[in-house]
Amino acid sequence: MQIFDKVLAQIQSVGLPVVAVSLTAVPRANTPVLLAVHWHGFAKRDTPRSQPTDPPQDTLASIPGSAMQISEAWSRMSHLDEAMLGAAWRLGAWDLVREERRGCNTAGASEQEALECRQAFADHPFGEDPDDYMLTEAPDREELMHLGARVGYIRWLFRPVKNGLWQETATDDTLQADGSREPPCPVAARPAVGVRQGLTRYHLGHSSRIVLL
Repeated sequence: MQIFDKVLAQIQSVGLPVVAVSLTAVPRANTPVLLAVHWHGFAKRDTPRSQPTDPPQDTLASIPGSAMQISEAWSRMSHLDEAMLGAAWRLGAWDLVREERRGCNTAGASEQEALECRQAFADHPFGEDPDDYMLTEAPDREELMHLGARVGYIRWLFRPVKNGLWQETATDDTLQADGSREPPCPVAARPAVGVRQGLTRYHLGHSSRIVLL
């Protein structure tokens, strides 16, 4: 699964700095996964008029993220781990975080867990128009979200330096001048915890410099 190529194609198409890249999957082999790229940028949008005679007013709103469904076959969770590790490494991320989350339909799950599940599957319940937050090309997104709410889901997230918001502030000795790294990624995938909630942090960067705050 070529996550790096898909993210790079999105970057070249949109042309904005990237804040973060995430991948959400249900722990069921060969189910589609949801890849999201979160952009840094603002666009002018008209605000509603309070009176018919009021002139239109422009306001700045955040550029919505881009979410796409990937329907390639995969048989083990390590395949997704390796794909995200490869992308995070080449795009210069300091680390890659993998969260294993229980289904929010589980007895005792909180409203916050339900909200985070919806957001992981690019469903944002704020505002009148969901496209204000995420533009999706994922025909099975809703079905995957309901399955994740029942059986749990896994979400990976990294913040790239190359083509990212963090390129000017990165203090990482492993990076090339443009914020990237040469493949392959030297960090190996770790086994998933399973049905329990867990967090795994893959450390990718290294810095020998002293940062004064």
